[in-house]
This record gives sequence, structure tokens and C-alpha cells, in this order.
Amino acid sequence: MKVLIAEDDASSRLMLQSLLTKWGYDVISAGDGNEAWTILCEPEHPQLVVLDWMMPGIEGPEIVRRLREREPEKSYYAIIITSRSNKDSATLALDSGADDFVGKPYDNDELRARVAVGYRVRTLQKALSDRIIDLRQTLDRVKQLEGIIPICMYCKKIRDDQDGWNQLEQYISDHSEAVFSHGMCPKCAEEQMEIIKKMM
Repeated sequence: MKVLIAEDDASSRLMLQSLLTKWGYDVISAGDGNEAWTILCEPEHPQLVVLDWMMPGIEGPEIVRRLREREPEKSYYAIIITSRSNKDSATLALDSGADDFVGKPYDNDELRARVAVGYRVRTLQKALSDRIIDLRQTLDRVKQLEGIIPICMYCKKIRDDQDGWNQLEQYISDHSEAVFSHGMCPKCAEEQMEIIKKMM
């Protein structure tokens, strides 16, 4: 998973990048808030972000607020890191839309665990989002079979949108994922046997 880290202090940024890379993440780094926001405006931007609170340009909580405002339906996991470790700062960071708050200096193991939580949450959110898309597509296919279907009262063929007439199974196959297996009901089997007998 791609992780964006935004930290204006070069040595802190390098250390954070080194840690996250060692933990198996694909890290993209930014040296200030403006650069971080530019990255987050790209089409395939990271959705797990670790942001320093105080940076030149746009500060961490403001970046998170903008993300939530711009794409409220999209799931991000944002961690704010700051030396402002008092209760009011944590509340302000979380109120801005951040998912977690880590005070400086942070313990490496604690940070690893918190980022891992973000990874798990994003993975579950992605799986849920994909499932919702699948369900919507399935519902759309079901809706195609709703409403009035023009069927011939004699041969039972169905008229399509191009005024062509198709067998019932062809129409259903085109508008759903149903797969047909052909058989013969007892009445038809009896009728066919009678026809065969007459031909012999």
C-alpha cells in the first residue's frame, strides 16, 4: 500500500521514510503541506497518510479537512504527528477528520502498530467498497429484467430494443448472468415420443 508522509524537517522525514519502507510500505514523501496536497490531488494518490501538524504551506489538520470535504465518499486513513501532544491538540486533530494522533517524540513500535491499524482499516474499506460496487452492478442487471417485457403470445419470443425477436433464453442470457441447461419436461417428452412413433 502507498503511504504519503509529509514532514518539513528533512532528517525527521528521512527517518520516517526509512522506517515505513522497512515495514514494507511504498512511501511517497513531501517536504511541506503544499507538496503533500499536490500529491493528494493526483489520480492515483495514497489513501494512507502520515502528516506532520506544523508545516510550511498547508498544515496537517487542514490537509485532512480538505480531503474529507473534497471526497467525503472516499476512505482515507490519516495520522497526524506533532510535538503538540496536549489533549486539546489531539481533539483538534481528530475533529479535523484525522483517524489517529501521535505525539513527538514517538516510539517506533507504537508508530508501526498505529500505521498497521491504518493499513488494516484501509484494506477492509477497500474490500467493502469493491463489494458494494459488485452489488450495485448485480442490482443493475436485475433491474434490466424489471418492467414490461414484450413477448409473443404464440411462439413466446421476446422483442428486444432493436425490434428483433429472440428466444426467451437468449433474452435472459443477454440481460443476466443466468446459464441455461436444456432438458425436457415429462409432457413434452411424451409428445415427442408420440411424434417419433408416428414417423416410424
